[in-house]
Amino acid sequence: MPRKTNKEKDRRGSRTRSSSETRTPRPKPKIDFTVDAIDYKNVTLLRQFVTDQGRILPRKYTGLPAHYQRRVTTAIKRARQMLLMK
Repeated sequence: MPRKTNKEKDRRGSRTRSSSETRTPRPKPKIDFTVDAIDYKNVTLLRQFVTDQGRILPRKYTGLPAHYQRRVTTAIKRARQMLLMK
């Protein structure tokens, strides 16, 4: 197999974004509630973290810390079992 030249490496691997293509940072929501507020009975708070179809939003989109996200998911699942949420 023939060796690749430097020109072939440059064409393939080094794609740089121009200034117009830079990504805007994802907005991080301010957490204005405590861990104690995350409860399966607090449906108004839990609806912020669920889509219209009823899917739980991932941490990537909610911007919550990991321990908050874990409590939110368990609270949503409990609210679903109690038929408080869709």
